[in-house]
Amino acid sequence: MDSNLVLIVITSYFLLLFLISWLTSRNLKSDTFFTGDRQSPWFLVAFGMIGASLSGVTFISVPGEVGNSNFYYFQLVLGYTVGYAVIAKVLLPLYYRLNLVSIYSYLEGRFGFWSYKTGAFFFILSRTLGSSIRVFLVAGVLQIILFDRWGIPFWVSVLITVTLIWLYTFRGGIKTVVWTDTLQTFFMLLAVFVSIVLVSQELGLSGIGDLMVKVADQPYSKIFNWDWKSGTNFFKQFFSGMFIVIVMTGLDQDMMQKNLTCKNLKDAQKNMFWFTNILVVVNLIFLALGVLLYMYAESNQITLPERTDDLYPLLATSYFSTFAGIVFVLGITAAAYSSADSTLTALTTSFCYDFLEIDKNPDKKKALTIRKTVHLSFTFLMFIVILLFRWLNDQSVINAVFLIAGYTYGPLLGLYSFGLFTKYKVKDRWVPILAVLAPLISFVLSSKSENWFWGYKFGFELLILNGLLMFLGLWLVRNKHT
Repeated sequence: MDSNLVLIVITSYFLLLFLISWLTSRNLKSDTFFTGDRQSPWFLVAFGMIGASLSGVTFISVPGEVGNSNFYYFQLVLGYTVGYAVIAKVLLPLYYRLNLVSIYSYLEGRFGFWSYKTGAFFFILSRTLGSSIRVFLVAGVLQIILFDRWGIPFWVSVLITVTLIWLYTFRGGIKTVVWTDTLQTFFMLLAVFVSIVLVSQELGLSGIGDLMVKVADQPYSKIFNWDWKSGTNFFKQFFSGMFIVIVMTGLDQDMMQKNLTCKNLKDAQKNMFWFTNILVVVNLIFLALGVLLYMYAESNQITLPERTDDLYPLLATSYFSTFAGIVFVLGITAAAYSSADSTLTALTTSFCYDFLEIDKNPDKKKALTIRKTVHLSFTFLMFIVILLFRWLNDQSVINAVFLIAGYTYGPLLGLYSFGLFTKYKVKDRWVPILAVLAPLISFVLSSKSENWFWGYKFGFELLILNGLLMFLGLWLVRNKHT
């Protein structure tokens, strides 16, 4: 692809984002950045959350991962539906009843100071790492198709990326993000549909029916794995998917902050219902795209890249038409920013509310200065972590994201489960220690499982184990009198 054309497309895209930022940043109140004035239309939130949930990981890794693990990823997606139902029926009513801005403040009222700070800390750790991985993935693609051709080093291109995110979110915050994510979801899905249409035409497929038959006939389209030893066993994947969603959406300030901008609980639940149904279909489409990409590569005798994450970018930028390439660039750019912008806002919100207690500061001017400083600081932190991940990375990005989630979200799962399903208080000072021990024990058990448990290999269900260990730890340090 012509680098000048790519530059024009990306520049135009960001001008559009800045326009939205300007429109949504007018008539701001002191807490608009954090709450969006609780006036977001539920359908906008639902559509925007699709892009934020999918991100660059799904956009690139899921189609490529089909070559490694067929359609097994869809087993996780089926588990997602149960997880979202739990969020809609259990967690959202709790958050709205307590009128929360930071969802981790629930832990202070339920258990105490140290539990509250531990929950907020693990969110900040999880999201900083997870979102940095997502941006890293997309930044790597943009580096290949644009910045390398201009002789711009990776660290400069990443700095440009995170600076642009900071620029269009620093005023409007979550109010801006709700609208920009809607636009970004549109471009992301457009790229997928254009790619599917193009590849289908190249392969001589006529209509949706023919496409579905061809995809279903491929060995890649196998959905279910019943081997109990395998990390992609159905039951492992299904229940892991359920708990991954509960923690990575329901116990995640980033995703819940969007839901809490809805006008009321009913709208938030409606948003969650439609979001769930659309997300299942979209993930299936991404998997189908993966099969088509491998069919296309085989048909045209294209050598497959060493990393499956590189398959879609390679074909889109080197073999597809100019139009399809442009749409891909828009899609991958949108995929990166739809996740990163909301994360940056959520990290700022959590740190300001959970650690700096900005809501208790009577000096609104000083509070505004604090919020802007924190926002800029997290932007810089994300920049550093992306560079570190580029230096250390040696595996498929999608697996890396969920591996991190398994260790860092586990304590949150244990804390909220104990809070919701028991009436016990705990010895609060022990909670930070338990939150470190649970992931450490999980790591040891995971690394030794094949030797200790007759060939059993942990997959994404590591998250469940981690949460269970945290729950058991809290049970041991509970106060016997409720």
